Amino acid sequence: MDSGMDHVMVKRVLMIAFHFPPFSGSSGILRTLKFARYLPESGWQPIVLTPHVRAYANTSDEQLAEIPEQVSVHPAFCLDSSRHLAFRGRYLRLLTLPDRWVSWWFGAIPAGIKLIRKLQPAIIWSTYPIATAHLIALTLHRLTGIPWVADMRDPMTDEVHPSHPLTRRAYQWIERKTLAHCTRAVCTTPGTIRIYRERYPDIPASRYSLIENGYDEENFAAAAAGASIAASGGKPFVLLHSGVVYPSERDPTQLFEALASLAQEGKISAATFQLVLRAGGHDEHLGNLITRHGVASLVKLAPALPYREALSEMLSADGLLLLQASNCNSQIPAKLYEYLRAQRPVLGLTDPIGNTAGALIDAGIDTIAPLDSTEAIRHALLRFLDLAKLNEAPVASMEKVLANARQARTRELALLLDMVAQEAGQVRSVANA
Repeated sequence: MDSGMDHVMVKRVLMIAFHFPPFSGSSGILRTLKFARYLPESGWQPIVLTPHVRAYANTSDEQLAEIPEQVSVHPAFCLDSSRHLAFRGRYLRLLTLPDRWVSWWFGAIPAGIKLIRKLQPAIIWSTYPIATAHLIALTLHRLTGIPWVADMRDPMTDEVHPSHPLTRRAYQWIERKTLAHCTRAVCTTPGTIRIYRERYPDIPASRYSLIENGYDEENFAAAAAGASIAASGGKPFVLLHSGVVYPSERDPTQLFEALASLAQEGKISAATFQLVLRAGGHDEHLGNLITRHGVASLVKLAPALPYREALSEMLSADGLLLLQASNCNSQIPAKLYEYLRAQRPVLGLTDPIGNTAGALIDAGIDTIAPLDSTEAIRHALLRFLDLAKLNEAPVASMEKVLANARQARTRELALLLDMVAQEAGQVRSVANA
């Protein structure tokens, strides 16, 4: 064997993720998918451990083509307790602790051990928001001693989440064990790191790393072909919210109140303004709110689109709406980074002191108002519409945008994996593999 091969490094990472193609229905899939897609460019070979496809309520082949050939995907046994273990629509709560996919643990542990013995990954990586993923990683880490990078993303728990006490206790236990045993904990916002440092003062600050979410330039380049910004003359101004509208975290009640009052005063009408809630995910709840506030002529509920079509719609919209309540001040919606890349005017209805507002302001966008203030929304919306119609609404510079690209975020992760592997002496040469 050529002695030069001794210097060629095999760097494998076992990625434990619930959300992965062919799963469909959440933007949360993109973080793991893009990490897996771009990590090979930095010399890391992902091995993805996912649940069996039966665990997914919704599937799509749309993003399967984005998985590189060198990325191996290994589905493990998993059931959805609410669908597969229910009798006449009812099931035991114990079968949903910490979540409805806890059976994945029983399939993933033997599958993970087999993958570790065969492929000898240098790092175990797991990602929230499915708590069972961290439970699987915790078990594999304790059994093998392989360094573990836990992608926490946002805080797993707070005073009211999860809402059921038993589930919240299960989440708290996993959260505590994860932070105690992982080698590094990755968060998506500075606020999340601050919360965890205050909640667990015994955990060293050096354990936390910040890797924000981002957007994918390849996807936007493909989506641009289907995008066209329509001339505004004679058509209503289209303000688009693309993604789930959570009843608490993104409550549009005050927004609807503001729209109703502005319509009553003749400042907006169906002929001049249209709010599109695309893929809101809670259509019955939203429909009731729309009816209650009498804004049916101004607000349209629209079904989900394939991902690239959704990006094309963002690129074509007159304006983009971001919703984030003050109870999520430590979080930043992943959609924000796509909005910045779309370079369309953004109206942010969020707490001005939260991380979401901070990210907008850092990008040079000041069209912001609190989500829970009808009067503030009224003023902000009118100012936003005036600025947008004059082409004077602030948008992010390309310099700011490019810093949020998924490839840049993946390089940050690769550097972290390199550091963890080197500290543990886990990276091996091909000659010894």
